[in-house]
Amino acid sequence: MTEDFLHFLWKFGLIEQPLLLTTGESCVIVKPGLHNTHSGPDFLDARIRIDGTLWAGNVEVHIHASDWYRHDHHHDEVYDNIILHVVFLEDKTVRRKSGESIPTVELSGKFEERLLQNYQLLMRNKSWIPCAPLIGTVDRFTRNNWIDRVLVERLEHRTHEINERLEFNSRNWSETFYQMLARNFGFRVNALPFELLARSLPMNILAKHKDHPDQIEALLFGQAGMLSVKSKDEYYLKLKREYEFLATKYNLKPLDGHIWRFMRLRPSNFPTIRLSQFSALIHQSSHLWSRILEAETIRELTLLFQCNASAYWTDHYTFGKLNRGKAKKLGKAGINLILINTVIPFLFAYGKLRGLPDYVDRALKFLDQVPGESNSMIRQWKELGMNIRSAFLTQALIELKQAYCDSKRCLHCAIGARLINGGTE
Repeated sequence: MTEDFLHFLWKFGLIEQPLLLTTGESCVIVKPGLHNTHSGPDFLDARIRIDGTLWAGNVEVHIHASDWYRHDHHHDEVYDNIILHVVFLEDKTVRRKSGESIPTVELSGKFEERLLQNYQLLMRNKSWIPCAPLIGTVDRFTRNNWIDRVLVERLEHRTHEINERLEFNSRNWSETFYQMLARNFGFRVNALPFELLARSLPMNILAKHKDHPDQIEALLFGQAGMLSVKSKDEYYLKLKREYEFLATKYNLKPLDGHIWRFMRLRPSNFPTIRLSQFSALIHQSSHLWSRILEAETIRELTLLFQCNASAYWTDHYTFGKLNRGKAKKLGKAGINLILINTVIPFLFAYGKLRGLPDYVDRALKFLDQVPGESNSMIRQWKELGMNIRSAFLTQALIELKQAYCDSKRCLHCAIGARLINGGTE
């Protein structure tokens, strides 16, 4: 038995009525209240009818009544006006500071045993997700609605992160977008070094050299700390000379080059290649954030991110080491990841934070048009019968797994709640 399970019973009205208080008066749940996931009472603004008198206020839920004292509620004035104490077992009479007993309902024996059995079955399951053997039996309407809801939750979480970064950057959307775009050019393995690079090299410096691709590349490689060793490579020496001049001009201090990771990466994903591609994107995409806001189709967005590493990298993956010639362009999969992880969340956040619903709708539409990611998590969802059509679904399923399944929050998940309540197709 857990408090979460009791919250579930109370929230969804799965308690047999009529109820009696432990003191014998009749108790009718008119409105269970709003489930409070923050500090304070468990349910806010409830409506309870006790012996014909309607009470409005907050409700607190515990397994044992004595938990009231274990949780120190008797020392917190916020709890002194609770209108109802809901417990599984009343092992102690709970009183207000005035000495008056708080109306209490005991739930033992007041709900169907199958609900607890179904809940315990999910909690004991050791599968990849708790409901793995059963998720296919849940009706499509419940599944689809919940997936839509979880996707919006994911984007709202990203909006909160973006808003915090905006505050740090004095509400500068272009600078904030540049920093997060840089981070996602690192594609997880080098995400942090890319972000540190962008923070140490403001966009306005790069913008002054947007017509000189060699200077942009020199600034990025130099600031990344990749031009600090001895080399006889002509291109390396050219970038090094250019960076040293610009670093003095702008008072720049490079990062430690050892923060970049090359191990276990395909050569096409080496940070050297990604830096050159990022440099090309900056060179060819003046006012990139404004152009993203103007884009009305997914094709327009995709075209903005088509970029090639500079000519030097055609036959190099690292400085001074020749390899077979091959143009290093940012591929479709890489562009799609940038759209999914940076561009679309930014459009959603822009619409939310600026009160412009058209951008929210556009972000959701774009997400439904981008092919979904392919990774081990998505492959396991496919094995469970999920029809993966687009990034709209993959992003929702990633959020579902990370925010609900991994911590077994089945009681807070519409799919889990349906299974506990026995609702299947």
